[in-house]
Amino acid sequence: MRGITKRFPGVVANKDIDITVKKGTVHALCGENGAGKSTLMKILYGMQKPDEGTITIDGEQAVFHSPADAIARGIGMVHQHFMLADNLTVLENVVLGGEKLYGIGAKARKKIKEISDAYGLNVRPDVLVEDLGVADRQRVEILKVLYRGARTLILDEPTAVLVPQEVEALFDNLRELKAEGLTVIFISHKLGEVLKVADEITVIRRGTTVGTADPKTTTSKQLAELMVGSELPSPETRESTVTDVPMLRVAGLQLAATDPEGVVRDVLSNVSFTIHKGEVLGIAGVEGNGQAELVEAIMGMRDPDGGVITLDADDISHAPTRARREGGVGYIPEDRHRHGLLLEAPLWENRMLGHITERPNSKRGLLDNKAARVDTERIVREYDVRTPGIDVTAASLSGGNQQKLIVGREMSHTPKLLIAAHPTRGVDVGAQAQIWDQIREARREGLAVLLISADLDELIGLSDTLRVMYRGRLVADADPATITPEELGSAMTGAASGHLEHVEGEESGTDRGEDR
Repeated sequence: MRGITKRFPGVVANKDIDITVKKGTVHALCGENGAGKSTLMKILYGMQKPDEGTITIDGEQAVFHSPADAIARGIGMVHQHFMLADNLTVLENVVLGGEKLYGIGAKARKKIKEISDAYGLNVRPDVLVEDLGVADRQRVEILKVLYRGARTLILDEPTAVLVPQEVEALFDNLRELKAEGLTVIFISHKLGEVLKVADEITVIRRGTTVGTADPKTTTSKQLAELMVGSELPSPETRESTVTDVPMLRVAGLQLAATDPEGVVRDVLSNVSFTIHKGEVLGIAGVEGNGQAELVEAIMGMRDPDGGVITLDADDISHAPTRARREGGVGYIPEDRHRHGLLLEAPLWENRMLGHITERPNSKRGLLDNKAARVDTERIVREYDVRTPGIDVTAASLSGGNQQKLIVGREMSHTPKLLIAAHPTRGVDVGAQAQIWDQIREARREGLAVLLISADLDELIGLSDTLRVMYRGRLVADADPATITPEELGSAMTGAASGHLEHVEGEESGTDRGEDR
């Protein structure tokens, strides 16, 4: 790609970018949120047309008018935010738009199984996508690309939802693809992973190429400085701010659901824990072991079948979500597109979501649009949301900037309890540091935090108390001061560790012995 420039109203997303990717390599693309990475890849995938510049593939100049043109040239893209139809099965999603390749029946099913087995994707073709977790959805997207015969794969933040063992399995798959002559463009904010898997790294900053790095001779610190001009941040927090005042108590929580085969199973079984003021309780677990259902039960999005949820001494077990919000619960959702934003609404309207009855969004029972707009401007400044203005839609922001807007919105209401599901997913190292600092500062002032994250360094670094969830149960405690990410990753898959205390159906946190 040579001299690629792309302008949007009020912003230049790409400015004279050059990038060369060698066949049969893993080429990493790094940069801050809003640096122009996704726009550049959308141009390569035919979703956007450059205003200037050329694309050459295998020595021949290419002009793409749509993704179909890019697919025809062997390019496939797995987006950071998945492009799947929830109401269709895995098989239907994979063949959608590619019906002429292998039909829609037995031949297609056979091909899907071959690809799934060959790359360890472990997908079930007849499951509805709406019943899949984030990690499984990602595997479906990768399978879709391979099904269409892609020779160049663009992977946008592919490890964001994976535990260490799954990351290693993905990297093994990438090495296999590379050995077969396929090319991978790997977009990631996890610099350690970039250095581990990439053959070459291109860094862009504010829409312009700033350099190419050799992972064999480059450190994470050097790469971070090249990206954002600062050192690599750390989530490490060791000063204790935990009080003896309970903020959230969950006792004996039960929740059943019907699985894709029509069988009713417990997705939460006798879950009990306490979070105190000034405490961060981290929940570690492989995707799909009940973390999402736990969050939804606490937020009032699912009605539990049994158990009690108490917020600051008030029973909220069956209270509506709005009452929980007004009672002081902040919420950073796992899937920002489904539960955190109205993508086609402007930023100032998105600032009001979940807090429509609270200041500055309302005054004496009426919406106060002017005040909401002023406060949105403040959030954009304080959280460094890269946007030409507050009247653009949320969909126009990069994923990391969408996340910063959500975090700014939720922290602006001084919550008593923050439910933070993957709070730094898809954000760059600079934004990570800012979000971690916000959580630490609020924690010092008494905020209670339930933290769920696929970033094990984040879990270990921020948590005062750390528990492992496996098959809907809290099965073990881990000491954040001594456990390693590798040991925690093993525990999440059901393996034992010397740094774990195995528990069954008891209270969590600093008062566990007292509750016995």
